[in-house]
Amino acid sequence: MPDSRLFVLRSAEISGSKMSVKRNRRPPARGTRRKALARAPSGRPRTRLELLLGLGHKPRRKTENRRKRGSRKATRGGSWRLLRRGVYWGSVCAIWVALIFGSLTGYYISTLPDPMLTGLEKRPPNVTVLAANGTVLAEHGMRRDHVRIDRLPAYLADAVIATEDRRFHAHFGVDPVGLARALYRNYRAGSVVEGGSTITQQLAKNIFLTPARTIERKLQEMVLAVWLEMKFSKDKILELYLNRVYFGAGTYGVESAAQRYFGKSARQVTLSEAALLAGLLKAPSRYAPTKSPRRAEERAAVVIAAMVDAGVLKPKLAMVALAEPARARNPSGLKGYEYAVDWVAELLPGIVGDHRSDLIVETTIDARLQRKAQQIVGMTIASHGGFVDAEQAAAVILDAKGAVVALVGGASYKASQFNRAVKSLRQPGSAFKPIVFLAALEAGLTPDTVVTDAPVSINGWRPTNYDKKYAGRVTLRQALARSINTVAVRLTMEVGRWRVIRTARRLGISSPLHNNPSIALGTAETTLLELTSAYAPFANGGQGIFPHIIRRVRTSRGKVLFDHGRMGPGRVVAPPYVSGMNDMMAETLVTGTGKQAALPGRPAAGKTGTSQNFRDAWFIGYTANYTAGVWVGNDDSSPMKKVTGGGLPTQIWKQLMLQAHKGVPVASLPGASAAKKLSPGWAPKVSEEVVTPPSRIDEPFLRRVFGAIRPNG
Repeated sequence: MPDSRLFVLRSAEISGSKMSVKRNRRPPARGTRRKALARAPSGRPRTRLELLLGLGHKPRRKTENRRKRGSRKATRGGSWRLLRRGVYWGSVCAIWVALIFGSLTGYYISTLPDPMLTGLEKRPPNVTVLAANGTVLAEHGMRRDHVRIDRLPAYLADAVIATEDRRFHAHFGVDPVGLARALYRNYRAGSVVEGGSTITQQLAKNIFLTPARTIERKLQEMVLAVWLEMKFSKDKILELYLNRVYFGAGTYGVESAAQRYFGKSARQVTLSEAALLAGLLKAPSRYAPTKSPRRAEERAAVVIAAMVDAGVLKPKLAMVALAEPARARNPSGLKGYEYAVDWVAELLPGIVGDHRSDLIVETTIDARLQRKAQQIVGMTIASHGGFVDAEQAAAVILDAKGAVVALVGGASYKASQFNRAVKSLRQPGSAFKPIVFLAALEAGLTPDTVVTDAPVSINGWRPTNYDKKYAGRVTLRQALARSINTVAVRLTMEVGRWRVIRTARRLGISSPLHNNPSIALGTAETTLLELTSAYAPFANGGQGIFPHIIRRVRTSRGKVLFDHGRMGPGRVVAPPYVSGMNDMMAETLVTGTGKQAALPGRPAAGKTGTSQNFRDAWFIGYTANYTAGVWVGNDDSSPMKKVTGGGLPTQIWKQLMLQAHKGVPVASLPGASAAKKLSPGWAPKVSEEVVTPPSRIDEPFLRRVFGAIRPNG
């Protein structure tokens, strides 16, 4: 019994202990598990993001056996969670990118012009440049009849696609493959060597957008390219492109280009001619056969090779085309108007802005004289320039009102299109001296005022004369005619450099002018057009001019957009001073440095100019009808072989003026006879807007400046 009782008691104890253990396993109080989960294993509070994603807490500990059985399953579970999180965050990023791109696309679409209102068939504006007598000098933006794609030879379209957009038939307007390839090649080259624009993008840019290179314009271009692909077939897009793209030489559209280069319709071009046209699209100016036939031929060979590589041309046909390359009609294509027409094209946007209508530009150019001027300059440099190391020359001829009747920017437009008459800043040398002498006259001197030609020193600077000699006492007339340097320097220092600069500005020189004593000898650079314009008031009686080449601009329907009329600054030189200057500069053509420029039986005046080390040689001269300027030199400012203003420039000037005055009645220079009436110390009254000279200059001042003074020579 005891044993059995003991067994029962022990069983009851064991049972009770088990029951007590079970009873003690109560669930934790509310919030206990939440508080436990709210902390990371390190004890810090978990963030809201960790709570949402189930991160940052330590999983409940399992038994040893269960941990061993589920170790592989736990590993797979961790990898799955990482994959799930990657997919989640990738999806979030993709959604945000899509939202941003969609917003930008919507914005740019809202800023685009309405394609239907713009009109796909609208051609580029045509600009017709006319001479003064109505002769057509040039047509820019020329575009002939629209040619349907099915009327063009198939190899013409194949040549364009093979070189410009080989995946044209595969993409949707934007070619990601081509864009990525272009970005990679540009990155490797370190510069832009390849573009990623498709034919459709180029068409969109030509029709709707400006040529500005901005990210905004590029995105607009892409959106419009996709729109065009949705709206039109591939053939229609290619047709529109070929009829609008620029082919160089002022031609837009394949029909105009074929007529310009080959004298035939685009429907009739050969394979080699089609390759040449397709090759122009990369760089129309560089590969134009009118400027560089050899470069155009090499580019056409590249196009033919691209066609073979693209599988649209058989090698045998390619060999035939390469053996018979295309030849452009009249490769030179030069008529003598090119420099003038280029300048018109540069000025036009500033006059009429971005105008979409066809324009007719009436210029002041004399077509006959323009052709002759280009021939005279070119032939003179070709025949004489080699002997004296002179490679370039420029010339400009103005009428009494400042109209440019002829302009030559270089010896050969084919060799160089840089316009030296308008853009080249050069030292005028002694050709600047008339401005100094005018300032002296306005300060109270006369052509007969006697001055001393002797050595002069200014802060260590000792200018000398060309012949290293000194003439002693000379009149202003003689000093200007002989181009005496010391006299010009003395005049500048005594009347004031500020007065010389103010006089130059009043006459129309806008280039920077320094304030050094050497300005008297023409060391401040200026352009040929500016300096020639500064002489014009001496020829027309003292009226300032605005040199101009465009007389009027109107639309094809007759609406006048610009009319030069009688625009001008008014009087800039008083009549007595005009008389004095004409008296002195006429002597230059009689006894001075410009004797070779004398015009038989016709009054004329002018001044030679030579810069240091014979780098520039000038002659600016005029009659009562025309003012002309000539410059001779080298683009790199290298010295010539003792070429002075009295040499080649005077020869060219004389030939130009003889051509300009054919059939023109002889006329005297304004007020030449009135110059004798001036006497030392007397200054005619001039209006404030012209100049305010001193009422008189006393005798001691003149003696101090010029030494001995002898009125009337």
